[in-house]
Amino acid sequence: MKHWRLEQVAWDQLDRSRIDPEILPLVKAAAMVERNGGDYARYLQRVFRDDPAFCAAAEQWAVEEVQHGDALGRWAGLADPAWDYVGAFERYRRGYQVNTQADASIRGSRTGELIARCIVETGTSSYYTALAEATEEPVLKQICKLIAADEFRHFKLFYDHMKRYLDRENLSFVQRLRIAAGRVGETEDDELAFAYHCSTEDPALGYAHERCLTGYMGRAMGVYRFRHIERGTGMIFKAVGLDPRGRLSELAARGGWRLLCWRRDRYRQALQREAPVALARAA
Repeated sequence: MKHWRLEQVAWDQLDRSRIDPEILPLVKAAAMVERNGGDYARYLQRVFRDDPAFCAAAEQWAVEEVQHGDALGRWAGLADPAWDYVGAFERYRRGYQVNTQADASIRGSRTGELIARCIVETGTSSYYTALAEATEEPVLKQICKLIAADEFRHFKLFYDHMKRYLDRENLSFVQRLRIAAGRVGETEDDELAFAYHCSTEDPALGYAHERCLTGYMGRAMGVYRFRHIERGTGMIFKAVGLDPRGRLSELAARGGWRLLCWRRDRYRQALQREAPVALARAA
């Protein structure tokens, strides 16, 4: 059962004067990724095909993910009436496809798959919390808070199933840490960069990973504050079996924050260099 519905969002309270043009592209890109939840569910149901309890949970998870995409897409369409949410998503799905016919997890085990899902939910819950706090537009703030709450629940969903499989598969701490670190690194793969391309760039413009990743990350990293990284680090530590509130978690959060700030500044510099080129291209 959904914890909220699109009709509950106060759409009539949208305040155009508070729409941040730097946040709008982030919302459009996020709508692509969230709306693609159905394919991820089919992949998970193949991996866990003999586990009806998890398959049912994955089905419900996908329903909520698709709703996230539709809520973000609807908001972006109101903020930018010229934007075609359906057309953008069709381009995204044609160009970025999940292997829904997989016979086993790409993580090497079911426990590994669930750890990876925990990392994803850690990232999304932190991101939407940060986005809710960064925007002054009241409807987007409401949507992001609703999505963030769903993503925290999704973390618990995957974490509970992960513990069940860990008892059977007994992955070592090193294996769990390697999977978690690998999934964190995948944030710079084509999923987000291509979503940015399909949702914000002219369809006639060819996809270039570095350009699109810079366009997305140069904006997205700016919404985070240390508290978001601190909470996310604790969730990652919990997923791999470490104390989420210990001294090591605190040190890791501070290191993660410094790394994010460094990368944010590099992406912003690249984004500034790209701006004159984009203007010339548009002309």
